[in-house]
Amino acid sequence: MVPVFVKAQQAGNYSSGFKKQGNEYFFSTQNADVKLEFCTPGMFRTRVTWNRGFEREEGLMVSNYRWTAVDISSSETADRFSIQSTKLNVIVYKAPFRIDVYSKDGKLLCSEVAGAEKRGDTVSCTKTLTPDEHFFGFGERMDFIDQRNKKVSLNVGRGKGRPHIIGAYNILEANYSPVPFFMSTKGYGIFLHNSFATEWDMGATMDAQYSFKAAGGELDYYFMYGPDFSSILSDYTALTGRSPLLPQFALGLHTGTYSGGTWGHEKETSDNYVVQLARKFRELGIPVDLLWLDSTWRIFGKNGGNGATSFEWRETFKDPKGMFDSIYAMNYKMVGLHLRPRFDNGIKLNLLDQAREKGFVYPEPNNKGEFVNFFDQKSVDWWWENGVMRVASLGAKFLKTDEGSAFGGLANESDKTGPTDRTAQKLHNVFPIAYAKAPYEKFQQLNGIRGLNQTREGYAGIQRYPFIFAGDWPSQWQYFAPVIKAGLNIGLSGVGYWAHCMGGFEQPADPELYIRWVQFGMFSPIALVFGMDHPGYKEPWNYGEQALANFKKYDLLRYRLIPYIYSNAHQMYLTGMPLMQSLVLNYQNDPNVYDIGDQYMFGSNLMVCPVTTKGAQTRTVYLPEGTWYDYWTGKKYEGKKYVHVVTPLDTIPVFAKAGAIIPMQPEMKYTGEKPVDKITLDIFPGANSSFRLYEDDGLSLDYQKGKYASTEIRTVRQAKSLKLIISQPVGSYRPSIHTYLAKIRLEEANKPSAVTENGETLRGGWRYDDKEHVLYVESTLNNNSNIEFNIIF
Repeated sequence: MVPVFVKAQQAGNYSSGFKKQGNEYFFSTQNADVKLEFCTPGMFRTRVTWNRGFEREEGLMVSNYRWTAVDISSSETADRFSIQSTKLNVIVYKAPFRIDVYSKDGKLLCSEVAGAEKRGDTVSCTKTLTPDEHFFGFGERMDFIDQRNKKVSLNVGRGKGRPHIIGAYNILEANYSPVPFFMSTKGYGIFLHNSFATEWDMGATMDAQYSFKAAGGELDYYFMYGPDFSSILSDYTALTGRSPLLPQFALGLHTGTYSGGTWGHEKETSDNYVVQLARKFRELGIPVDLLWLDSTWRIFGKNGGNGATSFEWRETFKDPKGMFDSIYAMNYKMVGLHLRPRFDNGIKLNLLDQAREKGFVYPEPNNKGEFVNFFDQKSVDWWWENGVMRVASLGAKFLKTDEGSAFGGLANESDKTGPTDRTAQKLHNVFPIAYAKAPYEKFQQLNGIRGLNQTREGYAGIQRYPFIFAGDWPSQWQYFAPVIKAGLNIGLSGVGYWAHCMGGFEQPADPELYIRWVQFGMFSPIALVFGMDHPGYKEPWNYGEQALANFKKYDLLRYRLIPYIYSNAHQMYLTGMPLMQSLVLNYQNDPNVYDIGDQYMFGSNLMVCPVTTKGAQTRTVYLPEGTWYDYWTGKKYEGKKYVHVVTPLDTIPVFAKAGAIIPMQPEMKYTGEKPVDKITLDIFPGANSSFRLYEDDGLSLDYQKGKYASTEIRTVRQAKSLKLIISQPVGSYRPSIHTYLAKIRLEEANKPSAVTENGETLRGGWRYDDKEHVLYVESTLNNNSNIEFNIIF
């Protein structure tokens, strides 16, 4: 069949209608209407419509359309308009209509080769690509970090085709959580505000230009100027929403279970298995706070099989409420359940029939529909009251909302694709957001604490309903490094709470792979262990004594690090800076970091370098500019160079930036097991540095009203001394009383001779380890006082 050529229709020349209204400017061209709106001095929105009418605003991708007045001015000459803010100068050329963007100091940031264009339903824009420009973002991609010279297709899905080895497990196709947003090393970012499938040619076809296009809708995109990536990400998340704080205990370990029986082993499931699993974690002293039951807790229905949800317990679960009660009695904080977004009829319940009769499923052209219509609040309410509350009333406190990609895409366990009409194509990418939003908000209200939802798929804005996990990747070495890239790329795309299945999901894991993956998992934003390999299920005691010891070591360390992680999580809520940071976020002018996909900053001060090669005893690490310490040994390195480090099987390379201050709490087997009566400050001295310890009640939404405490901790270097200054907490929240233990790495030449606390010489309370060159200083005062230690060399 010969393809039909559809001629492109450009916006054409400017014709009339230039006017200013608030922050907006309007233009009419030969073929289109254009609206340019300044949101902030460094961010503006461009909308082009060919039908002379703009679409209604939506609320799933973008959460903020209300901006304060921006100081902008404009002028007109024969061939152009100039619109200026305090940061940008936007030049709008009249013939043909196109837009160039300059910084206030005259630097050309972004230039259009061709202006807005429409070909059939597809809208596009083409811009100039400079030789030194590189691109980062695009969502949870497993292929590359730097997308220059690449083609990127963004449409929620897990990869097409079976068997899995060439279909769902194709890292080039994986699209669990695409985000139509990138940041350029020229200091700007672009967010294409369009829910249709999009394609991005970032210089793959032509070296000197890049383009982006959407399969339908308006050409609607936001331009944001940094010039640093952290500022761009802050603007992007101010637009699409910031990650709220999770309950503090959600920074502890999450574990999932098939209750003793995955696919083909359903008869082996039981509520007793779940209780015994929870008990074994406690008996072995392995810290954990959250547990969820995956698919096999429920019977598989008559219509959708295991691809839909009946909300009816499998007959092997004799006493679900007793199961929940027993687990909570062991101090687990949340127990949740896996489900899918399609209704089904069970043996006793016929929720699918009822929902269809009442119109609470998404309408499909050729059948009665099965998907919960999460775009309709009445449908959501009915799903909640008649489906979810059947399990929430027994003790479930959150959901794992799986298979959001099945709305208009191929489902996991069936050949069904759901609705595929034009409206569904527009909604396909935002369905996972609506799907995650519903239980997040409902459970937040029911539980009376901060919301939490686990989901696999997402799109721009999913960070508002955390968290997402990386999907069902096999337990093979070849998928380990790509999963790390997925975490880096999703962080570069505004999503901070992200997890993955330690050791992989499918198949039994090589114990060495399990050990290495767990090390990475405990230094991930969310720590999660789960697998479908029967009967191992990635439970740590099933992979040998060394694997169990490794799991416990790093799990205990993670719980100690929770004050550090939680403080960084609050910064993420304020600024959008993710917990897991690609090195390019902090070192965007260093080309050496552009392709690094196996190192990252974990919070502001720690660089983590997973070992992804089987049998490796060493690995090469790139240290960016500055001074770095080996976290384990205290060895000091100068940066902007590569180093080769030893990597014993029980050790993941971790480096602390010079100046790092890492607050740590006592070891815990679960959150709240004991009072945090002493906070250890793990200090790696550099130039003058600071850290803000964040504290609140860990549960409520009061932090959004400013009810929290912030403790500034500073180090000041002087010629023959080092000062450690710990201020009293500031804020309306009163934290618990605690003292401090400072653990300070010192150079061999800087052996301390005396230590004072608030001017008083400490006779005891400090000791120096000559072998490790570490000073330990314990405060006599607590956080009700300002504390100043002076270490004299």
